[in-house]
Amino acid sequence: VREWAPSLGGREQLAAEAFASALEVIPRALAENAGLDPIDILVELRRAHEQGNAYAGVDVFSGKVVDMRERGVLEPLRVKKQAISSATEVAIMILRIDDVIAAKGLEKEKEKGRETETEIESSEED
Repeated sequence: VREWAPSLGGREQLAAEAFASALEVIPRALAENAGLDPIDILVELRRAHEQGNAYAGVDVFSGKVVDMRERGVLEPLRVKKQAISSATEVAIMILRIDDVIAAKGLEKEKEKGRETETEIESSEED
């Protein structure tokens, strides 16, 4: 996702980069909870993925990034897809609510502006 983001540009690029960062929360939390340096682990994990090891993950017992398939640590794809889908839907709902709140704030500012203009016009007529 992080590599794809620059091809989008604008707000979409920022959203894709934020989504990529969100996907790294789990390995970061695993590293922190295991007493490892999360930055070192994330750098190593990214490197492993860039080298084509799609099964690279954090082994909290050894403190290293390893091929999780070789360690027998597998998660059903359906579970991961559902978790990512649910998290994405929640984020979209929050963004929509934020847009509605922001739009209402703009409406109130416009109304105040109109009221001020009306007051100015009324005082000029007096």
